[in-house]
Amino acid sequence: MKLSQRVQNLTPSQTIAITAKARELKAEGLDVIGLGAGEPDFNTPDEIIEKTYESLKKGETKYTPASGIPELKKAIIKKMARDNNLDYSMDEIFVGNGAKHVLYNVFQAVLDEGDEVLVPTPYWVSYTEQVKLAEGTPVLIETDESTSFKLTPELLDQHVNEKTRMLVLNSPNNPSGMVYTKEELKALADYLEKTDIIVVADEIYEVLVYDGEHISIASFSEKIKKQTVVINGVSKSHSMTGWRIGYACADSALIKGMTGLASQSTSNPTTPAQWAAVAAYEMDKTFLDSYNETFRNRRDHAYDLLMTVPHVECIKPEGAFYLFPNFKTTAVKCGFQTVDKFVTALLEDKQVAVVPGSAFGLDDNIRISYSISEEMMTEAMTRIKNFVTERIEGV
Repeated sequence: MKLSQRVQNLTPSQTIAITAKARELKAEGLDVIGLGAGEPDFNTPDEIIEKTYESLKKGETKYTPASGIPELKKAIIKKMARDNNLDYSMDEIFVGNGAKHVLYNVFQAVLDEGDEVLVPTPYWVSYTEQVKLAEGTPVLIETDESTSFKLTPELLDQHVNEKTRMLVLNSPNNPSGMVYTKEELKALADYLEKTDIIVVADEIYEVLVYDGEHISIASFSEKIKKQTVVINGVSKSHSMTGWRIGYACADSALIKGMTGLASQSTSNPTTPAQWAAVAAYEMDKTFLDSYNETFRNRRDHAYDLLMTVPHVECIKPEGAFYLFPNFKTTAVKCGFQTVDKFVTALLEDKQVAVVPGSAFGLDDNIRISYSISEEMMTEAMTRIKNFVTERIEGV
């Protein structure tokens, strides 16, 4: 069967592929440690599960408005005002089937063929593919360790032209874990306010900031707020990846367009999951504080272990739950021409699954998720260190 060009041109998600490969090897009986998953390793809080069950018993199992139930929109509006100093109305909120689906609708609602979308590297794997599905053109802006993987107005200005329609800005960042400071965001906002570029601010890792604070670029002025689409959800914040609830806060005209798309595709987000998200935002901060502390400790533990691996370089991440070390020198000294080949051999020889940086636009790095127990991370890092040491000695 002949498939469409848009599907044939897609690059499969390497993060999903690595996770699937790790599960396949586990099913064969191998002791695989997966460091590729982009989700917390513990269950959704009991309070959310119990309140969702109550909603089911009350009959909340039917269709809802395409853009989400009013109760969830109100909860999101309250959260944005409290946590982000941003005021939105009901017609400026769109709820979708996870942040990925929301992002997809944003690009579909805005882009026409030939429109350019600026995407700083390293980037989450789906940004560029979703832009291409919307017939847009992703334009990569390279950042690296020398810029702490962050975009600056000067770097941005080198890539803006008459075709530039959107900019994707992800903070805290997946995969680097970098968090933009207030001053850095203000500088970008000042530049962007002089343009009509739409800013897609992916803030899904908002609650996982360990150094500094999370600030939304939309909060600096009414002008930049009107240009910005804030993307968020409960997947990472409340360990609810499988519930698939994400949302966008944006200008009402864009929300209307996204709602129209949803009405002809998904009809509405899953009803019980919407009520679960309401419960998540009605919880007190006890869970979130404990959650943040757990991942802060895991970050420190994983980073300290990583830095004992020969020739590895890594900026200590400030948020999310990933390390993004440069393994180029390590790979070469181990006898591999590329980091991708190093990653493949590591999985085959030591059964440790990591994601190559090429999936995120930077070939010399790898992404390590520390969303596992400290005991498991100790074993994983021991295997990685042993693999490197054995390879270097054998070269």
